Amino acid sequence: MRNSTRGDVDPFIVMDVMEAARAAESAGRHIIHMEVGQPGTGAPRGAIAQLTAEMTAQPLGYTVGLGMPDLRARIARHYGDWYDVDLNPDRVVITSGASGAFLLAFTALFDAGARVGLGEPCYPSYRQILRALSLEPVGIPTVMANRLQPVGADVAAHELDGLIVASPANPSGTMLGRDDIAGLSAACDARGAAFISDEIYHGIAYEAKAVSALEVTDEVYVINSFSKYFSMTGWRVGWMVVPEDHVRTVERLAQNMFICAPHASQQLALAAMDCAPELDANLAVYAANREIVMAGLRAAGFTRFAPPDGAFYVYVDVSAFTDDARAFASEILDQAGVAVTPGLDFDPLRGHHWLRFSYARSSDDMREGMARLQRFMVGRAQA
Repeated sequence: MRNSTRGDVDPFIVMDVMEAARAAESAGRHIIHMEVGQPGTGAPRGAIAQLTAEMTAQPLGYTVGLGMPDLRARIARHYGDWYDVDLNPDRVVITSGASGAFLLAFTALFDAGARVGLGEPCYPSYRQILRALSLEPVGIPTVMANRLQPVGADVAAHELDGLIVASPANPSGTMLGRDDIAGLSAACDARGAAFISDEIYHGIAYEAKAVSALEVTDEVYVINSFSKYFSMTGWRVGWMVVPEDHVRTVERLAQNMFICAPHASQQLALAAMDCAPELDANLAVYAANREIVMAGLRAAGFTRFAPPDGAFYVYVDVSAFTDDARAFASEILDQAGVAVTPGLDFDPLRGHHWLRFSYARSSDDMREGMARLQRFMVGRAQA
């Protein structure tokens, strides 16, 4: 049977690492998981209890395409509470995870062949979703001096039809300040390029609060998710804020692509938004893990990284030890029992010199992972 070239996308390497780690566990080994960006906690307990009651009281069927009106209103209130932004709930679109939001955004904003900029390293699925939609991902090399984030001059330099940025970023955990976002937004306006802000790690920040692009401009698609701060990865529900004159376009696409996000997930998300004490307790664990991992990496000899401002990752330059990060990650898994992600997922040109370490699991796991890594590096140096 014939195949579409749109399906010719690269694998998501972290999923391959997860499978290798699963196979090792099936063989009886104990693996410390630092490969996947998944909270070690589940959805808030209070929200689960509320959803359980709702599911026994009534069947949960389709919702309208844009999502439950009360959830959209609650998200709009969230922007007032967190960012002092007065947001019209009509601009909020509930999506099937952030991944569903990317599909909707890219389809609504770009025609086939459009060039969309990505500051590399970046979340790899941006690149693959763009390719599957017959769009051209344009990698923008970033530098440590800019904390691995793109700058306004990159938009004109690469002749872009659009730009997607992430703050806090995956894999680096670095953030864009208000002036940085304003500069990128202005550069997109000058170019006539669409501006997309991925904010799915908002709520997980340490020394400064993350800035939403909505604090700077309304001419932006803002994408967020309940997977990270709200600890609801498997429930596959997120949201997107779009300009008012784009709502009907996105609604039509959402109706036809997804019908709606899962009803149960939307109900759980609504309840989770009022579980701040439990969610902030998770944040305290991430903050402790951040210190454990940064200190442990330095003790193991990994010193070249930008300290993360948010999210739960450290992206480490390992060029002093290898030219093949994928083989190095496999060696660490096999010999140390620690699963980490090679940088090729995030940067296909320079990622062979980088590894990403996730610290989303328990603090005990992070201590053990760092101890194993240090022993591994000592043994490797002596071999």
